[in-house]
Amino acid sequence: MSDSILDLVTQALGNQGTRQIGQQLGVDENSAAKAVSGALPVILGALARNSASSNGAGALAGALDRDHDGSILDDIGGFLGGGGASSAGEGILKHVLGGRQSQVQNGLGQASGLNSGQAGQLMAMLAPIVMGALAKAQRGRGLDAGGLGAMLGQEQQKIESREPALGGMLGRLLDADGDGSVVDDITKIGGSLLGGLLGGRR
Repeated sequence: MSDSILDLVTQALGNQGTRQIGQQLGVDENSAAKAVSGALPVILGALARNSASSNGAGALAGALDRDHDGSILDDIGGFLGGGGASSAGEGILKHVLGGRQSQVQNGLGQASGLNSGQAGQLMAMLAPIVMGALAKAQRGRGLDAGGLGAMLGQEQQKIESREPALGGMLGRLLDADGDGSVVDDITKIGGSLLGGLLGGRR
């Protein structure tokens, strides 16, 4: 298993999963891959911020214990093709992003060429997959709530080491009240991670 949750999710999605996401959104595979590569770090970064406190980490660990066992990674195609992929993730996003959900969707949409509705649909499809990857890693490593929070913190550091703009972007998306544009930051992050999604296909 990859040490990176981000890599675990992108490997599980693979060529077919990204194609299915594109079909659901009504965009081509490359556009879908670009959008996924921008959305995944945002979801993981938000989870890392939420789990930085002991209460947040405990709530996330409880959600994983109740609702996620990692099996979603074994049948990504079935999940994405089942018709309920977006609705399954809406509750996760509301909890993770709170009042910033619309701002995140708008920023991701502008950066990736999707409209806000498509961006929200994409993030809702990806959120349960991310949670499944977290559950699989948590169980595989025998982590308690504190260990889970620490793992996500390390994951955020790995992502930011690839693209330092992510830290500032998440700050503006999730914490700040300013109106600064995050489109350029998301575009940079998406571009830096796109190679991982498309690698080995061409």
